[in-house]
Amino acid sequence: MYDLHKLGWDSFQRLCLAITREILGQTVESFLNSHDGGRDGAFSGTWNENGKEDLSGKFVIQCKFTGLAGKNLRISDLSDEIRKAKRLVAQGRCDTYVLMTNAGVSGSLDEKIKRRLEAAGVKHTRTLGSNWIIEQIVESQRLRTLVPRVYGLGDLSQILDVRAYEQSRAVLELMKEDLAKVVVTDAYHKAVDALNEHGFVLLIAEPAAGKTTIASLLAMAALDQWNSLVLKLDDPKSVVERWNPNEPSQFIWVDDAFGVTQYEDSLVMEWNRNLTSIRTMLSRGAKIVLTSRDYIYNRAKQSLKDGAFPLLNESQVVIDVRDLALNEKRQILYNHLKLGNQPKHFRAEIKPHLEGVADHPRFIPEIARRLADPNFTKSLPLTEQELDKFVEKRELLLQQLLEELDTHSKAALALIYMRNGQLESPIDVQPSELKALVRLGSDIGHSRMALEALGGSFVFRSDANDGSIWQFRHPTIGDSYAGILGENPNLIDIFIQGSTPIRLLRQITCGNVGLENAFVVPKSLYPQVLLKIDELTPGQPNAPLHRLSWMAKWNLMGFLAARCSRDFLALYLEGHTSFFCEFAKFYPYHINSIEVRLASRLHEFGMLPNHIRERLVAQASKNLLEGTDCSALNDKGVQLLFTDDEMDNLLLTAKDELIPNLGDVREGRESEYDSEENPDEYMQSLFELFGCLRDHFGDCKDIVARIEREEDLTSQWVADNRPDESDDYQRDLDSAESDEGPEGERSIFDDIDEDEDADRQTPELTSLPKSGDREKTS
Repeated sequence: MYDLHKLGWDSFQRLCLAITREILGQTVESFLNSHDGGRDGAFSGTWNENGKEDLSGKFVIQCKFTGLAGKNLRISDLSDEIRKAKRLVAQGRCDTYVLMTNAGVSGSLDEKIKRRLEAAGVKHTRTLGSNWIIEQIVESQRLRTLVPRVYGLGDLSQILDVRAYEQSRAVLELMKEDLAKVVVTDAYHKAVDALNEHGFVLLIAEPAAGKTTIASLLAMAALDQWNSLVLKLDDPKSVVERWNPNEPSQFIWVDDAFGVTQYEDSLVMEWNRNLTSIRTMLSRGAKIVLTSRDYIYNRAKQSLKDGAFPLLNESQVVIDVRDLALNEKRQILYNHLKLGNQPKHFRAEIKPHLEGVADHPRFIPEIARRLADPNFTKSLPLTEQELDKFVEKRELLLQQLLEELDTHSKAALALIYMRNGQLESPIDVQPSELKALVRLGSDIGHSRMALEALGGSFVFRSDANDGSIWQFRHPTIGDSYAGILGENPNLIDIFIQGSTPIRLLRQITCGNVGLENAFVVPKSLYPQVLLKIDELTPGQPNAPLHRLSWMAKWNLMGFLAARCSRDFLALYLEGHTSFFCEFAKFYPYHINSIEVRLASRLHEFGMLPNHIRERLVAQASKNLLEGTDCSALNDKGVQLLFTDDEMDNLLLTAKDELIPNLGDVREGRESEYDSEENPDEYMQSLFELFGCLRDHFGDCKDIVARIEREEDLTSQWVADNRPDESDDYQRDLDSAESDEGPEGERSIFDDIDEDEDADRQTPELTSLPKSGDREKTS
């Protein structure tokens, strides 16, 4: 079953429109916008019903909506409709009358309706009740895609087989509540188009603007249409590892691809390392959706290798989801309030102000969620001025709300924050976290109870493979809590003490290094951070780098390379005197590795020994001249290691030795090819080399001609060695119809304060009115 009574009158009429087009196969000439009283839609022509007589002539469509669960239609509910039908017959505008309703319709009532309308002169009648409409939803995948809110109003197991449901159970559980409130926006249409054309889409926006909702909707459509295997992963390495080349319909979704609340350089490096593999995945039929906050993506794109993945530079797949139309904002606000937890008196009081809230320039979907939750509106005066402030100052008000929570609730949020946003349940706290709880005035027992109380509003618990995880209800909760910590030196101290070393290195910056939303540790607390770093090797203060695990080493290097001020780096090097001896041993496999990033940073501050700089410069030069890597020409971090004279000499040598031998470089690469490798991916670094050389020697026609010749030969080699791809990989998602909805006198918020109480007598059913229709029914 589907809870159609939760749709609201506006969404129900959109559903009716989709049914007339997709199920009944009719193009409605005038629908929901007519000035003719007594009909919500009309069309002329022939209707060929399967197994029934053909109907022709003038058709009238009337929609009757009820917000009551289990409501059955009565003949008395149609008295006004029957009177209007008689008038339409007299005017020659009604041969067949189609009644569509989400109320129940019994067989005896259907006969009564038919007799009454025939007495009014109607030749044919069709009554399509809730059971019939639900049957169409269950049977028609395309209809569900056109009106995707129904995914959240029914039992998902009805439309997904057991295998797909089990594999995506955790994703679906989190999606269910939000899908019931989904509004199909222009950004969703663009995302579908991008997936169909490229197999890839990147959704960017400010926090809480709806990126994850659109990604969830795309995942559900892929599950429903293709029975796809939906994988919600955390990083690029997992994307490549979990891809199955024998399963062309895999749908892969990575939220916060370049960092959750702040830019993470290590993640971008991983994307650069795996982008060519991802190109292969897309060519084999996988669909990939990434999301990112706008300020994080703006930082990330400076380091992403465009040559490895040119789709990132194509505007049609980088979609900003903030550009919502006014009718989309209204529908988002309506859906959240209608399906939220606010009592009727609140909805009635706020109702006159909802148009203004939706029209506010700073309105985002998160505002609708907060207004629908009593926990966010306990002390909110429902006046135009206060609601304007609620939207305008949304970040500040959320922070104030968190500050007003009781001691144990704030301690519970601290536990989640100290675990980098994911707190395993049952909770097994570390000794340092217990100390932090005590200093916050709480304990583990009270914190556990507080988490349960905060569930649904500020936090939620989701199932994972080996248990449950407590998370912030929305990342903006974590952002605001970080703001509270950042303003209180005592809490920063607690946070450092309570965090594990690796989590700390991923969340803080020592000094302001320009990372937005970063948790900035002041200089006075640098010694505590150094003590925490030394915990990476318990019992071995100032232990050498080779004693660290690969993960610890990776996080430490990334932290020192991108998240530290000059002062902290100087303090770290002062206490780790063997650092450079150890650092020199970690000779990078790739010249653009994290070690080279750190070396570039140290060189910028005048802290890098010259013998290490010269060694890295020599390797970068050797790689270029051998044609294996062009980081010396296209990586700013590597270029910083070169003196001006060294770079000039490298370019002269490349002109004299590399460019004349490009053919030998290409042939050597071809001779080392393993047929098991993807030829596009295998030759990608060579294409990057050609592009770098063209950028630096583009003013020389002879050199450009030589480069273009080698590019053509390489492209031909790739084409000759590329395996035949099956057309079966090309599957397209159906995009929901762009439907602006009715433009009439009736506000979408008209029934926002109606209850679902089955005992309520009026209003029971709503005929969907038209602009200019003075004979409105209720």
